[in-house]
Amino acid sequence: MHRSKLAGFIIDCKGDSPDRAAAFWSAALGMPRHDLPGEEGEKYVQLQDPNTDLHIEVQAVDHDSRVHLDIETDDIDAEVARLRALGAEVVGRVA
Repeated sequence: MHRSKLAGFIIDCKGDSPDRAAAFWSAALGMPRHDLPGEEGEKYVQLQDPNTDLHIEVQAVDHDSRVHLDIETDDIDAEVARLRALGAEVVGRVA
């Protein structure tokens, strides 16, 4: 059987830089900011809960701001089938 887990919550923030939104969410949630290195750090800021493995990422995007969660799996097709059986609807695929 395949394995899946919640990888994190992603806060999409419209704009070129996630800095302002990351400062707000870090203060609002009481989660320390962790800047990521290199190009990844230009689009993402990670907020880490020191008590769990769960993290929140603030991400700069071109579309309207929203929140989504990331699920990691070792078998995408099996996980899609499992979630569809639970009532999920596929609205698109991310490459």
